Formats: sequence, C-alpha cells, structure tokens
Amino acid sequence: MVEGAHGSGTEGDVSDDDAGTPSKVPGPGASATGVGRRRRRRRRLGCTGVAVAVLAAGAAGAGWAVYAKLSGNITADEAAAAELARYERERPTALVRGAQNVLLIGSDSRSGDGNARYGRDSGTERSDTTILLHLAAGRDSATAVSLPRDLMVDVPGCRRPDGSRTAPVFAQFNHAFAAGGSACTIRTAEKLTGVRVDHHVVVDFQGFKKLVDALDGVEVCLREPVDDKAAKLKLPAGRVTLDGEQALGYVRARESLGDGSDTDRMDRQQRFLGALVSKVQSNDVLLNPVKLYPVLDAATSSLTTDPDLASLRGLYDLVRGLRGIPTERVQFLTVPRESYAGDANRDQLVEPDAERLFTRLRTDEPVAVEAAPERDAPKSAGKSPEPGTGDSPAPTFSGNTAAEDICG
Repeated sequence: MVEGAHGSGTEGDVSDDDAGTPSKVPGPGASATGVGRRRRRRRRLGCTGVAVAVLAAGAAGAGWAVYAKLSGNITADEAAAAELARYERERPTALVRGAQNVLLIGSDSRSGDGNARYGRDSGTERSDTTILLHLAAGRDSATAVSLPRDLMVDVPGCRRPDGSRTAPVFAQFNHAFAAGGSACTIRTAEKLTGVRVDHHVVVDFQGFKKLVDALDGVEVCLREPVDDKAAKLKLPAGRVTLDGEQALGYVRARESLGDGSDTDRMDRQQRFLGALVSKVQSNDVLLNPVKLYPVLDAATSSLTTDPDLASLRGLYDLVRGLRGIPTERVQFLTVPRESYAGDANRDQLVEPDAERLFTRLRTDEPVAVEAAPERDAPKSAGKSPEPGTGDSPAPTFSGNTAAEDICG
C-alpha cells in the first residue's frame, strides 16, 4: 500500500541502485525530484571521495619519492666499514651510553662534477680538513675538535684502494687519508685520541658549496678587507654574506688570509661552521619546507658516510637531538699542539693538555672554551682551575662557540 505524498516523503518499493545500495523508488504518481537529488548528491560525494583518495595517495607517493631521492643521494662507505671490522679488537671501547663521536672529513678530491677547477687531480685524495665532533649523551652540548693536517702522528698500516697494504709510519695526519681513505683516518684518529669513532662523514668541495648556496649564503664578519687572488676573493670588511664559491675560498685559503698559518685557517673554518650552525638552526630554514628541501638535498648530495648514516632516517636519528642545543653550547677548538721539534712547519701535541681533552671526550665530561690566546702562546693550550678555587668543573681550551660574533 503506497501513500500518495509530495516530495521526499514518498515511500515505495526497494531496489538496488548503481552502487549496490538499496534505495527507495517512488510509487505511481509520486514526484521523483527528491530521490534524484539524493542520487546526484551521492554521485558527487563519491567523486569527491575518490579525488581526495587520489590526492592523498599522490602526496604519500611524492613524500616517498622525496625521501627516496634524499636517501639515494648519500653514498654508503661499505669498504671502510669492512676494513674497520677487521680491526675491531684494537679499536677503543665506547665508555658512555648515548654519547656519539662523528669524524667529519673534508676531502680535497678533484674528481666529480665541478671539482677539477680547484687544481690538478694528482690521483691521491687527501683530507683537507678533519674534525672530531663529540655529541654529549644528553644532547645538551656539541664539541668540535679540529685535528691539524700537519700534526705528526703514528699512522697504522692500512689497505690501499688497490688492495695492497701500507706499512705503519710516523707522518702528518693527512697522510692517513691519502694512504687508506676514511678507514685509515678513523683508525689514526682513534689511536691518537683513544676516542671511539661511531660515525664518519666525508664531504667534497662541491657538497660544501651546494649547502652554502642552498642556505642563500652564510654571514661572516671580516676584521679587514680581503683581496686574495689565489682564493678568488675580494670582500669588504664587516658583515658579509658569502655564497658557496666564496665560502669555499674563505675556509681553504692559507697563504694570503690572516697570518698565512694553518692555525689561522682552522680558526676561520671553526668560525664559519659556527655561523653555518646558526643559519641552519634558524626558524627561517627549519620551519620553511620550501627552504628546507634544497638544504637537505644539498646536504646529502655529496656525502659519503658509514652505512648506518647512509639514509635520511640515519641522519635524522643523529641530528634530531641537536636542534635544542643553544648556540653557546656548540663549541669549536683545535687539539692542543705546538711546533714539532723536528720541523717547525709541522705540529705535535702539547701534553698533558691534549690527553686532558681526550679524556674529557672519552668520558663525556664538559669542556669549556675561551678566546684564543696571543700568537706567541702555546697553540690551543688547555687550562685547569687554579688549585684551591674549585669553581670550574672543566679545563678551558682556546676556541669559540657558535654564538660568538667577532663584529660585536
């Protein structure tokens, strides 16, 4: 029995519509207008749902594509991992759970896109810069210690790229990378410091330049104008924003910037890295996806790392705790050293200051830094609290923090 009614109040027999859902069919003489509207609405909603699903799947796919690209940028240093595994028994033991030590190696390789312009490729790759970065277990501080390339050290016998072996030798620190690459450099650093190296990162000239350019430059402060033909730099005094090419010349120049010493060059490298950290930590970069992606792309595109770090997830796990470290707790210093007795152009460790520093790093104890002493003082010598004062919990070494600004 069907009641003759108007509009949507009509009831009738039940049948299946196109979607397989039971729907009401109007009885004789009833208006179909309301039912038609409902059917059209269902079709529109169905189309909208499909569109949303497609967009969501597209976003997920795009996100995965971005992740895969950034992860794929990184080269895993499998050869170094295999070599280090052979010498596991002689390597130092990590003493503090959660603390991390990362060896950062700047390669002067002329191979690869764009690197040939920086000089003739001699076939031997050297470590232009080596920094031991200690991350405290509580991630409340980071200490970056420069290891001079001219420091005289015991380099162990290492495996060459062709599979042959070198003999142990007393030589400059950067001989290790030339002899046996990153694995040899890690073993040499561990032998020198007694600090277990958990991870390593190798970056070449192009990677450094691309990172600086992706950040739209990094600001430094110059005490005096720079006109350096060898480094291709002509800059005014005061605050200057360096692009990638300028930054590379600034941190590599040795003969005509400052006093021409490796000490001065490492000071500039440390201050530049402090400025770089400040730029990366700024919200303008970290909270802006448009700026963050090119920074991540540049940061990963020329990296060679240990296999554990050779993915975006690996790098994220390492650095996620660093975002909250205040810039005044990001410290830079050079291992205490002085002119080598056998050659004034080489360096040797200053003891017991160097061992005091290495002990603090091994045991994850705090280290303090202050402005570098005058040039005629021992290089980067550490100072302990005066007897009876007991005010400072840590020895103090010459260096700087990422918060310092030489322009005042």
